[in-house]
Amino acid sequence: MKAPLVTVAVPSFNQGKYLEAALSSIFENKIEIEVFVADAASSDSSVDIIKAWAPRLAGWRSHPDDGQAAAINESIAKGSAPYVCWLNSDDLFVPSGLDKLAKVLDSTPTAPFAYAKAWNLKDSDQSRTPVWTQEFSERNLALRCIISQPATLIRRSAWDAVGGLNASLHMAMDYDLWWRLYKHGGHPKYLDDFAAINREHHETKTNTKRAAHYREAMAVVAEHYGTVPLKWWIYQPYSVWFKAIKNILESRT
Repeated sequence: MKAPLVTVAVPSFNQGKYLEAALSSIFENKIEIEVFVADAASSDSSVDIIKAWAPRLAGWRSHPDDGQAAAINESIAKGSAPYVCWLNSDDLFVPSGLDKLAKVLDSTPTAPFAYAKAWNLKDSDQSRTPVWTQEFSERNLALRCIISQPATLIRRSAWDAVGGLNASLHMAMDYDLWWRLYKHGGHPKYLDDFAAINREHHETKTNTKRAAHYREAMAVVAEHYGTVPLKWWIYQPYSVWFKAIKNILESRT
């Protein structure tokens, strides 16, 4: 059997209704992978689903942990593949999405990570819209997170060099990671193609803790960019309050 090319961490907590599809999307890729599922003591069907997939997993566990970032760090540390990523249990890879990202890193040995386009899948009506992504620049990254986490693949050497995710963060740990990887290893490589699907539903942290998400993201920008661009201050009220009201109204329909 070939050595794995990618270590995939799957953090999960009470996402049994999505977990099966997430795991299926990982194993639809052709490259050699090793998958570690870190379940935080789910009380739904998650453990039964994980056990059914256990023969194909490199490892799994189910017990209380110190949060999503810590679980991802733990899982990736268990692997040995030269490329690493994580897929939240309510997200998906598109067919061959991980294959495409691995090919990009293979052909760009100086890039600390690669990222691609992603879809937002609205759970309520199954409609899809593209996530906002664009070519990398420091200014672009300071104005907004231009990188969609499910559609990323990271070189393990770069991951190890920056110490993985900051486990003290709970909302913008991916945004913080992109900054640290860029400052350590330079520009990432952007793939102008779709690699993943970000599932949008009312239980996501982005929807349920929008104010906390903005506070943490703005603190990340201030730390790594030195200042918080005006755009953040202008859009914060709209994103936090108006979208929260919109989500409440949509959940009642």
